[in-house]
Amino acid sequence: MRHEVTESDTAVELGSGDVPVLATPRLIAWLEAATLRRAAPYTDAGQTTVGTAVRVEHRQPTPVGDSVDIVAEAPDDISGRRLTFTVRATDASGKIVATGEIDRALVQRDRFLAALTRTSNDD
Repeated sequence: MRHEVTESDTAVELGSGDVPVLATPRLIAWLEAATLRRAAPYTDAGQTTVGTAVRVEHRQPTPVGDSVDIVAEAPDDISGRRLTFTVRATDASGKIVATGEIDRALVQRDRFLAALTRTSNDD
């Protein structure tokens, strides 16, 4: 999936820095979205995945107007409910912007939401 970096994607706009380049939080959101799509074949009816861990190295700045290609590679092996995706972002010139891994957990959607509701009602 390809994204063009706009002003609203910058560290300045997101409050994560003071330079007008692609913000790490936006980059991670794009990487997570790619893992969500790649996780779909691993889910059964009534299941979804939730993010549980992010290990990403943001290695290269990307200015406004440049594009970033996002790739999430599916895990070779599934151990239990955890899926670990290898992720990568490259800019229009082919330079690596970021690399890393993102973990997602397989959950039953209804049970997950019910537990969330119980937790918020306990407060």
